[in-house]
Amino acid sequence: MKLLVAALEAELVAFPADLPGFDRLVTGPGKLQATYALTRALDAGAYDEVVVVGTAGAIDATLEAAVYDIEAAIQHDVTDIDGKVGQHVSLPPRVELGRDGVIIATGDHFVDDAEAVSVIRPLGARLVDMETYAYGWVAEQFGVPIRVLKAVSDRAQDDAITDWRATVTACSHQLRDTIRTEYGV
Repeated sequence: MKLLVAALEAELVAFPADLPGFDRLVTGPGKLQATYALTRALDAGAYDEVVVVGTAGAIDATLEAAVYDIEAAIQHDVTDIDGKVGQHVSLPPRVELGRDGVIIATGDHFVDDAEAVSVIRPLGARLVDMETYAYGWVAEQFGVPIRVLKAVSDRAQDDAITDWRATVTACSHQLRDTIRTEYGV
């Protein structure tokens, strides 16, 4: 059995309530809610894979509005004791997800301005979201393989939340098509 995970119900609108071979989990937005909900789910049941679907802002202008596999996640909203951005005091700077793809920067705020993007982009990420680092770290603690698929919903600048609201349903359909193709359900 696999666990289908999304931060928000809106990201799953194109998915049937019952997807054969998958349990379903909506965690809520942000790293804390993602960590709590996924930890509870993995503690309560055995899964052979966690499959995360969701939206992300593209901070790399060359990325098209498509679905991307995530290779690794970093945190853009932490600093270590020396003030180095992207480095946590006690967590690894990068969580590898075991796939070829793009790097995503996770933080607990919705990125929607050029100044924030200019701080995050040098960290090596091409996408931003609010949960992937947490999902990856929790899955690693439980020894469960994880795949994260992200659909580009916005460009993470200038009123991106309006773009996200307008595109989240289309992104859900893109993600559903990818799951259908990749997993045959």
